[in-house]
Amino acid sequence: MAGGRRQAPPREDVLAAAMEMIAERGLEKLTMAALGRTVGMSSGHLVYYFHSKDELLLQTLEWSEGRLGAARSRLLARAAPARERLDAYVDLYVPDGHRDPHWTLWLEVWNRSQNADDDARDRQAAIEGAWHRDLVALLAEGISRGEFRRVDPDRYAARLRALLDGLSIHVAIGLRGTDRPQVLGHVREFLEETLLADA
Repeated sequence: MAGGRRQAPPREDVLAAAMEMIAERGLEKLTMAALGRTVGMSSGHLVYYFHSKDELLLQTLEWSEGRLGAARSRLLARAAPARERLDAYVDLYVPDGHRDPHWTLWLEVWNRSQNADDDARDRQAAIEGAWHRDLVALLAEGISRGEFRRVDPDRYAARLRALLDGLSIHVAIGLRGTDRPQVLGHVREFLEETLLADA
């Protein structure tokens, strides 16, 4: 309506813009003022909607995880051997490289979680829980089909995800001597030694 108040962009557009800023400029350049300029909102409006930068970052991570979760569901639902789908899971999990925007954001949110309230910590746990549950289900399926050794799926998933997290952090921060192909090789060897042997 002419002369009417300009509507705020949809929440998803704001979160997508935040993620794009992280990808293009790095997390340190993501300020409420800069994001506001990008989406045509004042920093005051952003604070009104998100309350704090911590909440903005967590919601952006949840939005990004929602997209990854949809991709993970598609990969895991394919009619393919469990091993092939496990490789796809690992491929999706490991960062694309140094300063991968999703992992950059993930690291920042977890770093800030030391002072987070219970609600924020529960939401972070929900993100981790979705990855864990999908992996446990895939392992159990592979075991039932005789593709994998008889391991405890929950315990094995916890250990595998700890390995993936540790190696992925090395990739995301650009630790010298650790890149994505090396990490995928380490994980492949680990799976062959602990999950596929004597299947």
